[in-house]
Amino acid sequence: MLDHFRRLFAYDGWANREVLTSLRTAGVPSSRALELTAHIFAAEHVWLARLRHRPQPFPVCPEFTMQVCEDQAAELPSLWERYLNDSQEAGLLSTITYKNTIGESWTSRVADILTHVSTHSVYHRGQVATVMRAAGFTPASTDFIHGIRQGLVE
Repeated sequence: MLDHFRRLFAYDGWANREVLTSLRTAGVPSSRALELTAHIFAAEHVWLARLRHRPQPFPVCPEFTMQVCEDQAAELPSLWERYLNDSQEAGLLSTITYKNTIGESWTSRVADILTHVSTHSVYHRGQVATVMRAAGFTPASTDFIHGIRQGLVE
């Protein structure tokens, strides 16, 4: 199961970089596209902090610049890789208790959190694509199978 998550987070890093490339190509990104992209990165940091039992480093909807998003796109893949390399198969079935952004306490399986992080990012990348299309631009093709077929994700 760890190899599955390593692959998903490799895909996530690639897809996030592709989105940033499409935003740069479009010129000045719409504020909504940038907000959604910033949310992807901040939310990944929030979940990683919860998994590591650390304080939340960012609000879930930060006001990141394009440069900060690019910095996060460069940093997050190695943080996820380190987390997964520090993990063990049995630990994926363990649970953690954390507080969500409105202060409610929850307990979730680690594997479910990792799945959530991956699918959450996919959801918001789809929103970025919609915003870009509405503005007349061509969004990045970030489908998982596209990355696999092109050899961009192993």
